[in-house]
Order: sequence, then structure tokens, then C-alpha cells
Amino acid sequence: MNAPVENSPVESRLTAVVAISQTGVIGRDGDMPWRLSSDLRRFKSLTMGGVLIMGRKTFDSIGRPLPGRRTIVITRQADWSSAGVEVAATPEAAIELAGQTPAFVVGGAEIYRQLIDRCEEVFLTRVLCNVEGDTHLELDVADFSVLEQSRIPAGPKDDYPTEFFRLVRHRKSTP
Repeated sequence: MNAPVENSPVESRLTAVVAISQTGVIGRDGDMPWRLSSDLRRFKSLTMGGVLIMGRKTFDSIGRPLPGRRTIVITRQADWSSAGVEVAATPEAAIELAGQTPAFVVGGAEIYRQLIDRCEEVFLTRVLCNVEGDTHLELDVADFSVLEQSRIPAGPKDDYPTEFFRLVRHRKSTP
């Protein structure tokens, strides 16, 4: 007799989008420690129409839901809410809320740590600087292959030059 098949919800495809300095800094004083207009344009282009999954502190630093995207905030504060934002108590609940819509993990450091193993892709901006910061992330990309890589010089509204990587998780072979 076959065991019953459990119906599980279809998960959205998860992609991480992160900007990180050469020394692992991703934030300072609740904000990004740089201004990168070209990277913000790329972020908007990549995430438009999708779901942004972020922690409450990251949302607070942005201050509002971004247009053209659903926002899911992961927080342990049961009474927290903000207009136009969906709230999840856990990363798993956030993924379930996202449903089948492409979902983008956008920070902060603890949310990246909790979800990076479930991301199929990473859009990584390596900020070519050594800035001070109070939020760090060590991103192990050993499980990913580089699909795209390009160096972007600092434009008139960029503090630093960057390198952009599109990383895709290695496919696990089946026996």
C-alpha cells in the first residue's frame, strides 16, 4: 500500500539580491553605507512585479513599500504592521505568502542567513570599497556558478565602482 501523498503549497522561486563591500559590510546605522544610483536602478529592474521579502529593520530603513512590488516583512513583533505590507512571523511563512510569484530576499543580514540556502539565484553587487559598518554578511557562493559578471565604473551618482554577479545554484544530480 502506498503512503498518502502530502499536498504541499507550491513555493515561489527565491532569489537573493545583495550589495556587499569587499570586507563584508552591508549596512551602517540602519542604512546602506554608500549611494549607488546605478545599482538601485538595477535593483528596481530586477525586482519589479515580484515580491520583496525583508526583515523589519530593513523595511524601516526603506520607510515604505516600494512601488510595483509586494512587500512581505518578517518580524517577531506580533503587533507590528504597516500600510501596504504583508507580515510573516517566520521565513517559511513569508515564502508561503509569496506563493508562486518570484520572490526576492533583500535583507537584512539575518534574513539572508536564514534564506540563502533556499535561493536558486543570487544577484550580487560587490561594492569595491572598504567602508566601516555595523552589519556584515559572509556570503558563501561555493554552491553557485557565475552566469554573468561585469564591472561597473562609478557613475556621477555612485560613491564607488562595483562588480555585478548573477549566480545560479548548482543543480544537484540525481542517482
